Amino acid sequence: MDESSKLGMNRTGAQMAPINTRSMREAADRIGAEPARGETMGAAAVRGAYVAESGTVGSVPVPGTVTGMVKTGMQKLMGRAPEAFVDKLGERLAYERTGVRLYEALMAKCQALQGTDNALPLDELRVHRDDEARHFKLLERCIEQLGADPTAQTPCADVIATSSLGVLQVVSDPRTTIPQALNAMLTAELTDTAGWELLIKLAREHGQDDMAQEFERALQQERHHASEVQRWLEVQVLEPA
Repeated sequence: MDESSKLGMNRTGAQMAPINTRSMREAADRIGAEPARGETMGAAAVRGAYVAESGTVGSVPVPGTVTGMVKTGMQKLMGRAPEAFVDKLGERLAYERTGVRLYEALMAKCQALQGTDNALPLDELRVHRDDEARHFKLLERCIEQLGADPTAQTPCADVIATSSLGVLQVVSDPRTTIPQALNAMLTAELTDTAGWELLIKLAREHGQDDMAQEFERALQQERHHASEVQRWLEVQVLEPA
């Protein structure tokens, strides 16, 4: 059983202060708890103005090699958008790099708990970590085959790094338990699976059938990761204290 689920001195709920809670409700009834419609519309207008005035998050770099320029030009002539494919390849590259860091952080947490009921099998975690590293190298090679630069941060790579930051913070936090870390890991693995599924479709759309086959193998491994993480989480949460 997750240790964080045990009873403790948690006083965040309203039931811990019934007198003050009643006073808050009475005050809300007097002044009105709902925001004025004008205030809500004003906030929405400000957000809308920012959306209209702001640019996009970065850009896909122009190929830095002659080979890359030629391949991009050929794809354009065929009515395709190679920059969208490169952008998503960059996204997966960034996410697999984060995946390596996530498993290393989870391994460090488990190593500190070796000999306890909460520890996970380190050998299996290493396999998952190594899979993520191999996926990173695969994507790096595929980007280079297209004549693009795998070291460039594409817009989708930038966004996925921001969105995955919370997961990394949860797993790395020394206060979080193994079940809490696994819950964050499951979020990451399910997102990763969906990302590979989309990348496979993009690869086939751009005539990269060989890449798509390699991506299929990576997808199967990621699905296995998600299944294992979910199984570990269920064992940790459902087992008796």
